[in-house]
Amino acid sequence: MRLIVAAVGRLKDGAERELLERYRGRFEPLARRLGFAPVVWHEIGESRVSSPDKRKAQEGEALLKLARDADPLIALDEHGRMLTSATFAQVLARARDDGSKAAAILIGGPDGHAPAVLAAAKLTLSLGAITLPHALARVVLAEQLYRAATILSGHPYHRA
Repeated sequence: MRLIVAAVGRLKDGAERELLERYRGRFEPLARRLGFAPVVWHEIGESRVSSPDKRKAQEGEALLKLARDADPLIALDEHGRMLTSATFAQVLARARDDGSKAAAILIGGPDGHAPAVLAAAKLTLSLGAITLPHALARVVLAEQLYRAATILSGHPYHRA
């Protein structure tokens, strides 16, 4: 099963980018062994239109285009469900085991997701009750993907 991670905004070089790359590097070899490959990471630029609703719509259209073949589609959203790491791992495993060709995880821009993205999402997922900058949300997601892979492979990284 191909895994697509698409986010609005481009990370600058620095601590967040380095940490993201560290978790991506840990996750991808495990992902291949577990049948979550290839893993494709996309960054799209933030829309420059003046209206927040139009920005979200434009960004949402671009995200949905990248995820057009994905099922399930998971949207990170502050109002989404909070899952344990083990439950998140099971969501990914279920998609793979049910024969999905691709799954996508979408991270919206500073204004959030367009209604079309939230409507298309099989799961809206919250990373917690706190507000995270988008760069940090990507790092947390990358770590959770790695953690999910370690849970599914029996690796001792996750000790809960």
